[in-house]
Amino acid sequence: MSTIAVIGAGQMGAGIAQTAAASGRKVLLSDIKLELAEAAKAKIGASLEKLVAREKIAKADAEATIANIHPVADYAPMAEAEFIIEAATEREEIKLKIFEAAGKVLGADAIMASNTSSIPITRMARSSPDPKRFIGMHFFNPVPLMKLVEVIPGLATAPDTTARTRALAEGMGKEVVIAGDEPGFVVNRLAVPLLNEACFVLGSGAGSVEDIDKGVRLGLNHPMGPLQLADFVGLDTILEILKVLQSTTGDPKYRPAPLLVKYVEAGWYGVKAGRGFYDYSGPEPVPTR
Repeated sequence: MSTIAVIGAGQMGAGIAQTAAASGRKVLLSDIKLELAEAAKAKIGASLEKLVAREKIAKADAEATIANIHPVADYAPMAEAEFIIEAATEREEIKLKIFEAAGKVLGADAIMASNTSSIPITRMARSSPDPKRFIGMHFFNPVPLMKLVEVIPGLATAPDTTARTRALAEGMGKEVVIAGDEPGFVVNRLAVPLLNEACFVLGSGAGSVEDIDKGVRLGLNHPMGPLQLADFVGLDTILEILKVLQSTTGDPKYRPAPLLVKYVEAGWYGVKAGRGFYDYSGPEPVPTR
């Protein structure tokens, strides 16, 4: 059984851990405290139990998945991992510290990947022990359901690293696109400006939350409106992506909408906070304005 280490037990990290574990891999899941990784495993277990109750998955498969997840307290056990996947918050200074620390135990043939959604891979690779074995591996939320993974080679990434990363993603049941190492890569370079513009439209009073989302769903045939999608991605994450796009490209078109900034300052990050452009405290999401 191959071993994958996931650093960061939040929404994305837990989703990556669950997906890797469901594909039959041993997963070492860590966070800044062991209790956070253990809590994430418990939450995954509760989610799997619900799927079993709804007859979406077999009980044996759920038990095998949760048995494959091992919360760990530090980086040392990751020496056995074939891949170390960083899934921390979208702040470069935090990620660089993780790469430096995890790099000390990275196996001689192991690959270090970042789940960044916007930060240049070539730049971050300088904090890894071997830029040839450093790559971007961008999963989408919710990881167990979303089929796509963007694989982003940096300037120094070896072809073998790219091939192995593609194989890992496909082995986890995902579809892969190879994206160039440009700010935001492919999907977020296109999607985040749309989400940001929806915030501008809402802030200007040109439409309500409900009408903006309904208009995009029906007028553009999107499965989810941009404000609801922003809530699922995390408004804080979108703000950080916009900052990366603006600072890296120097293009003012990526300036964050004032309303987006205000919601983040209020702690209204979306689904994970229970409130964003929708209130998630009840059985169904309710627009907040």
